[in-house]
Amino acid sequence: MIKVENLHKSFGDLDVLKGISTTFEKGQTNLIIGQSGSGKTVFLKCMLGLFTPDDGYICYGSKTYEELTPKKRRELRKQVGMVFQGGALFDSMTVEENVMFPLKMLTKAKKPEMKDRVYEVLKRVNLTNANNKLPSEISGGMQKRVSIARAIVNRPKFLFCDEPNSGLDPRTATVIDNLIQEITHEFEITTVINTHDMNSVFEIGEKIVYLEDGHLAWEGNKDLIHKTDNKAVTDFVYSSDLFRKVRVAQQKGY
Repeated sequence: MIKVENLHKSFGDLDVLKGISTTFEKGQTNLIIGQSGSGKTVFLKCMLGLFTPDDGYICYGSKTYEELTPKKRRELRKQVGMVFQGGALFDSMTVEENVMFPLKMLTKAKKPEMKDRVYEVLKRVNLTNANNKLPSEISGGMQKRVSIARAIVNRPKFLFCDEPNSGLDPRTATVIDNLIQEITHEFEITTVINTHDMNSVFEIGEKIVYLEDGHLAWEGNKDLIHKTDNKAVTDFVYSSDLFRKVRVAQQKGY
């Protein structure tokens, strides 16, 4: 679980986060949505420890980040997996080497143990025959699955995903959504996803946080979002004709 309490973050005179409080439960897919400039990326980077909040706190499990000693902070970082927007794979490394990289950096496991773990996670994301391929030799969807495998190879308690569907066709995006949700449930991970993809909201939005101008303007789930009368949320989520028709159908019980 991650608990956020009264989080503030500014850059000079620009107030980006303005008192956000929420909780992200383990074993469910938690989505952060909002317009560009709403504070989503800064919020995610604060939770990752890349930015230090000006006020408020972030609690991982039972401890706030500020309470942790440098040693405990290093241990916490080992419990965090990250799926980057562009995949961020190393072009000169094979799929196997990319996935093994966190094990080499963060553990003292021996080579056979690391190879076994890499095979295990590649099997979990349906990439058992891609070990020796370079990122340039596989599709964009496969690259995202490699990125997910790398993120979970160290058995993290917390998984952060920044626009995991960026650049993917709708069918592949749904495959990635479902994979992330399955892994979240299977390993009881606290998963936080920063996304603009409304298909993701309707498919896997077990907890949805909507940010507007640095404030938490709404939170709920994919079922409640159909029923909300919060105009800011409905204007954002149902900005396309297709999604407006979906909402009307939901409200009529079709």
